[in-house]
Amino acid sequence: MKGRRRGADLEEALLEAAWAELTEQGYAGLTMEGVAARAGTSRPVLARRWASKSELAVAAIRQQMAKNPLVVPDRGDVRTELLEFLKRTSDRAIGIAAAFTMFSGGYFQETSSRPQDLRALLTEGEAGTFDVILDRAVKRGEIDRKKLVPPVATLLSDLFRYHAIMTFSPPPPALRTAWVDSIFLPLVRAEAK
Repeated sequence: MKGRRRGADLEEALLEAAWAELTEQGYAGLTMEGVAARAGTSRPVLARRWASKSELAVAAIRQQMAKNPLVVPDRGDVRTELLEFLKRTSDRAIGIAAAFTMFSGGYFQETSSRPQDLRALLTEGEAGTFDVILDRAVKRGEIDRKKLVPPVATLLSDLFRYHAIMTFSPPPPALRTAWVDSIFLPLVRAEAK
């Protein structure tokens, strides 16, 4: 006979059930009852951990994001690091798509929040991996810090977000490579001395 789940095991099962519901139903179709049924437990068990479906949805997305960390070690080459960062970000694309369902599913009305607030909740505690990559490249002399003006510095992230929002899928490897080689690096590369 299967024992009762408790503590971390129970929380993991609840978040996995919430994730499955969120990806299948979208935020609008996510219910505490549906998650409880999928997890084989009751709504009060969920309510003791998360006061609302919005809190549960954020927790489920954060758990999935944690499974695909964005940390990119120093590879000694900015191009390699940028491509690895975009690959890792692509591995999170399903979570990004699930988060986008929150835009049309009433999340912001329920929470009286803004998209920036949701982004902050989802990325809370994560290191700024992209900034770390750029800082290393500047120190190695690969990138000119003066060229990292605001629209350029966020260009790769902006291109990624646009693609994910418009297609609900990660950009394919060839497109990610083109962004790095044909758009971003030519704009920021340091002049040869």
